[in-house]
Amino acid sequence: MIHLIIKNDNLDQSTIPNENLTLNIADKSLEEKVKLLILRDLLRLNWRVKIQNNKVEVLPPAHYHKETIRQSMAIRRNEIILKNKSWIEKHIDIARKNLATGYDALHSEIKPVIEVCQTQKQHDLFRIFRYYWSSPYSEYVGRRIKLIIRDAAVKNKPVIGIAALGSPIIHIPERDDFIGWDKKIRTKNLVYLMDAYVLGAVPPYNDLLGGKLIAYILASNEIRKIYKEKYKNHFTILEQRKANDLVGIFTTSLYGRSSQYNRIKYHEKLLYQPIGDTKGYGTLHLTEETLQFMRKLLDEKGIVIGNNFGDGPSWRMRVIRTVGEILGFDADFLLNHSFKRKIYYVPLAENAIEFLNGKAKKPVYYDYPLKDLVAFWKERWLKKRKTKLDIVNRVLKFQPEQFSIV
Repeated sequence: MIHLIIKNDNLDQSTIPNENLTLNIADKSLEEKVKLLILRDLLRLNWRVKIQNNKVEVLPPAHYHKETIRQSMAIRRNEIILKNKSWIEKHIDIARKNLATGYDALHSEIKPVIEVCQTQKQHDLFRIFRYYWSSPYSEYVGRRIKLIIRDAAVKNKPVIGIAALGSPIIHIPERDDFIGWDKKIRTKNLVYLMDAYVLGAVPPYNDLLGGKLIAYILASNEIRKIYKEKYKNHFTILEQRKANDLVGIFTTSLYGRSSQYNRIKYHEKLLYQPIGDTKGYGTLHLTEETLQFMRKLLDEKGIVIGNNFGDGPSWRMRVIRTVGEILGFDADFLLNHSFKRKIYYVPLAENAIEFLNGKAKKPVYYDYPLKDLVAFWKERWLKKRKTKLDIVNRVLKFQPEQFSIV
């Protein structure tokens, strides 16, 4: 449980966020503002509150319902959209010009081509489409490969979807246990993995299970070749080994078992293997507004928490822990009750686990040609999807000018 001491001689239910979870904190000190904002965020997630004297006790629910998580993510997303509103309005027409009509997508042979983001125009296009997702936009640090997948079978090659690979999070206990890593081996071989931190389709291909198509594409030989070429001159610091072999990809689903990754097979081979759930350690359950006020509180106290290249989510955690020390609440308890994620593993080599444990000198790669994966997706998923009248009608109604980010 979390204890928050709120300085108010008449502390009662009216002192905490009201039933609409809105706050009037203008006349409060920074410390009181941070406490009340934390309380508001937790109440939105159905934490239980008990008020006694000047103390508020907050207890987490046994588990988070999917709808609760979706609502929380919608709040985070709306904060980010509002913050970037002018940029989005300036670039929305770029997105619309790169989308297919529903008619063209439905009648397309769908021939995906992979475009690696290199120019500012490509990065802007990737960014504007990333805002479309229901999950809040966040960026990875370290190695990153951003991809735009286009349909070469349609005039002007409209965008099917986007994907991005980034440096893996250093320590995920469930992943490390699955691989069989200790800290020493993980430090040495983490470089051979990547996280898929963006993966999905845009309209109208999303209704044609384009998200599954993008998932298949990430497992292809072509993605390995893109990775190998991009990092051909990269070497590990300690042993000066080449660091451009990609043997596996990990990704997560925030809402439990993912319809996008579920049952993605190539013939009898399961490409996206569920390996367990994270323990729910993180900061996703706190809003950007709350974190901003935490930073203001630290500034007021003259405390600097470095946000250097590579810090990523750990920087946020350090902010929360430091604020916890100042305000007297258990920051680790708060961090330990974020949202659990389903973890999926995509092995790209037959001996990936052995290689990652130093028991094999070279990876023995699976042979997954892009054209074969696409053909399999069409037969397994697209063909049946096109028989559903409601889906067909929804796709046909789509026009690029309808695309919006709200």
